[in-house]
Amino acid sequence: MTNTHETGPVDPAAPQYPTAPQGAAPYGQQPYPPAPYPTGPYAQQPYGQMPPAPPAPPAKKKRKWPWIVGGIVVLLIIISALSGGGSDDKSDNASSSSGGDTATAANAPAAPADDAAPAGLNTPVRDGKFEFVVTGVQPGLDTVGDNPYLTEKAQGQFVIVSMTVKNIGDKPQGFSPTSQKLFDDQGRSFETDTSAQIALDETDIAVWDNINPGNTVQVKLVYDMPADAQPTKIELHDSMFSGGADVALK
Repeated sequence: MTNTHETGPVDPAAPQYPTAPQGAAPYGQQPYPPAPYPTGPYAQQPYGQMPPAPPAPPAKKKRKWPWIVGGIVVLLIIISALSGGGSDDKSDNASSSSGGDTATAANAPAAPADDAAPAGLNTPVRDGKFEFVVTGVQPGLDTVGDNPYLTEKAQGQFVIVSMTVKNIGDKPQGFSPTSQKLFDDQGRSFETDTSAQIALDETDIAVWDNINPGNTVQVKLVYDMPADAQPTKIELHDSMFSGGADVALK
């Protein structure tokens, strides 16, 4: 019996197919081992994509302080040079004109004192928008006021300073008796007594009022001072923030 699985004689006319060597991969499969997985920055990227570029390093900031220090040094050098030159010029001028200056200084009149003596009674003085003329001083009063219900008694003595006040400005200006300061011979400052001002009833402005431009009012200011105090000066103001004008009372 013939074994059909046995190989018969080879027909030389039949096509010959190559056979795989022993131990080779089956036909149609890759005969080589698969390539290893990529490593490095490309290992985690999907196929066909490149990794993002690394961020650019931050730009270096230019330091400004060397320029600032240099500018200050140059400025100091210039100032030093200018000051040195000025001192030399001044010294030369002083030495060359010392003889003439000495003679001129000897014949020159004395400079007036900075603190001029204050004005006296019946002399106009100005402060801001007001012109004041102090006309009299009446010290040593125990009480003021003719009305028995408004009479005020002094703690020490009442001193009444009479004056005129004129508005020399171009608009109304408020006059306040409490802005006028009285000084005694010890340099102490006193302000007006408002109750006594009202009780006196002999003044155009007892507490506060406007004076229209060009108008002049008669004012009497009442101060309560110690019995032994001597009023020596009054400081008059057109407002509580003005510089003031002094009038001597003796």
